[in-house]
Amino acid sequence: MEIKKIRRWHKLIRLWTALRGPLQKIGHKLRWMNPRRYLKRLDTYIIRKFIGTYVYSIALIISISIVFDINENLAKFTTNHAPLRAIVFDYYANFVPYFANLFSPLFVFIAVIFFTSKLAGNSEIIAMLACGMSFKRLLRPYLISAAIIAAVNFYLGAYIIPKGNVVRHNFESLYKNNKKVTSAMNVQLQVAPGVIAFMSQYDDITRTGYGFRLDKFENKKLISTLTANVIQYDTISESRYQWKAKNYRIRTLTGMREKITSGAEIDTTIQMEPMDLVFSKGQQETLSSPELKRYISKQQERGSQNVVQYEVEYYKRIATSFASFILTIIGVSLSSRKRKGGMGMYLGIGLALSFTYILLQTISATFAIQANTPPMLAAWIPNILYIFIAYYCYRQAPN
Repeated sequence: MEIKKIRRWHKLIRLWTALRGPLQKIGHKLRWMNPRRYLKRLDTYIIRKFIGTYVYSIALIISISIVFDINENLAKFTTNHAPLRAIVFDYYANFVPYFANLFSPLFVFIAVIFFTSKLAGNSEIIAMLACGMSFKRLLRPYLISAAIIAAVNFYLGAYIIPKGNVVRHNFESLYKNNKKVTSAMNVQLQVAPGVIAFMSQYDDITRTGYGFRLDKFENKKLISTLTANVIQYDTISESRYQWKAKNYRIRTLTGMREKITSGAEIDTTIQMEPMDLVFSKGQQETLSSPELKRYISKQQERGSQNVVQYEVEYYKRIATSFASFILTIIGVSLSSRKRKGGMGMYLGIGLALSFTYILLQTISATFAIQANTPPMLAAWIPNILYIFIAYYCYRQAPN
């Protein structure tokens, strides 16, 4: 038994000797991936302060917004008999992340101005710079914090918040505004190359269209026509684009010959969905970024002109996330000097710049829709202007 144990130990020793070199190389490479190698105690201190102040400012301002919103809409909720559970979980549970993400640039700016001014007032930044730290090195933890906030904001805005917006919009249409669009008249669209669909009337509640006609063209010549008194979307089908045509008639043209087929009901696949037929205000906010991209591509293939607001929404989600870096640089540059009188003036400047940024976003989006400005340029105009402001503030910052 002792000989077997000795042999076993010899095998383990030989295995360890063989693996020691590769494991040391892997460990050496992993050390380069260790965040502590790049983040010093000062960096983690500033990151905690930044993100903590950011979350605190969100909680404070959104709490005030909820109080004002309740005061404004309480009469509507009471009149329309909105259930308390729906008010809390369908409306306000989705109201908070939507507006927090919408005004994220404002919260970033307030957080940076607030705690950096406090650091400057306590002479902490003076001590950092006096120890030989450059202003560029001081920006590192701020930009890391901005990257974390930007990534979280983009993920929430692109994938999570649109799902909540669906619930919130449904609540608002039932208990607040009562203005949800549920029908359309004289709908005409290109569902595929050379295939044109027409409905005299469409009801989105029942997913039913009336007076339907589907024309198929080849080399600018009509080759077939499908007409139906009623067409209904199949909501229980596992595949998309499934419709049921009732009291249908199919007319097929082959040269000088004509073939007519009719019947009571037929299942057919048509490349259109209910969301392609009825457009409601804010519909682009209910689509995730991948869904927005697919919808824009599909509508552009059809030659639709009603996609500008969807393109602006798609690019705005990326541009707003990138704004965290620009506003962080401006905020640090403005508030890193120790000044008499405290941070009041620079907090006011920060608020003014933040509100101006949000105002520019709204104006540029309106220009994109009304004045045919390229959607991508419209979404990035505020960032382009504020990059120059950030560069000027950075050059004027202490070194």
